[in-house]
Amino acid sequence: MSKHINIPVFIPHIGCPNNCVFCNQHKITGKGELADRNIREEIENALSTYEGCPENAEIAFFGGSFTGIDRSEMKELLKTAYDYVKSGRVNSIRLSTRPDYISREILDILKEYGVTDIELGIQSMSDKVLAASKRGHTSEQTRKACALIKEYGFTLVGQMMVGLPGACISDELFTAREIIKMGCDGTRIYPTVVFQETELCDMAKSGIYTPITVQEAVERSAGVYEVFADAGIQILRIGLQSTEELVSGKGVYAGANHPSLGELVIGEYYFKKMRTEIPEILKPGENILTIICAPGEQSKVAGQKKHNKTRLLEEFKNIKNIKIVTNQDVQQNMLEYTIN
Repeated sequence: MSKHINIPVFIPHIGCPNNCVFCNQHKITGKGELADRNIREEIENALSTYEGCPENAEIAFFGGSFTGIDRSEMKELLKTAYDYVKSGRVNSIRLSTRPDYISREILDILKEYGVTDIELGIQSMSDKVLAASKRGHTSEQTRKACALIKEYGFTLVGQMMVGLPGACISDELFTAREIIKMGCDGTRIYPTVVFQETELCDMAKSGIYTPITVQEAVERSAGVYEVFADAGIQILRIGLQSTEELVSGKGVYAGANHPSLGELVIGEYYFKKMRTEIPEILKPGENILTIICAPGEQSKVAGQKKHNKTRLLEEFKNIKNIKIVTNQDVQQNMLEYTIN
């Protein structure tokens, strides 16, 4: 099968007049203003390295609130992207935006220019958390935006954050359940990273806000992951896309910044799942346990540096050995077991 390619076109912060406490858009995207940007050249450069089928290629406007930028500029960007769809060189267009930048007028424009997927920065469905984060919209606006997007027939992805000011695990689990109720087809989970030169950084330095640690982010995100996995919701990503600042840590003050955060979260999800399911199948005496997972999940089930295997052997003393194998008949996020 041809590999999917997502051609990201990062737009600047001009699309959003709000100033969420966690946001330093340059640190997140590494891109500046649209002026002097050659979007067509960026797309051509990406396509020049892609050898797969056009059906698996997609142009994605990320990094800002796309539907909040100047209408003429937005249409020009969409027109450029739509040219590639009409020529058959890419299959689809997706974008990210905010709940309060969704209207029938906007959705009519997006339909006209062939947009298929809308990613909505929901972040939280707790009005308390939204207010503390200075998000600039309410949970009710999110519900209305999601309903309208689904009415128009777009694929809807709900982005949420873990570890925001005032948030606890119950707020995050509630947000995940609401994302499912609102009909989202997929999700992205973003544990909070505290960037330098943000209000959240000032809040952390003054003690008003306590940044979430990597371990806390892993445990809380694993709980959120479980809610989505049980509902069959596609989880597109866990954690921010790597940038030079994230990798080097120079632009980061604190928070859940780890190069393998997604793998750690999924590993924790599998560990909790195994702790619950394994006792039901163990027999008296010595057990050799074989865990069967979907292709590509073997290392996540074992845990980073086989941490999950080690924890299971420590907890279940009558397990003498654990084997982890794959089977294409096993569904994603599911496990099967055999005992010898």
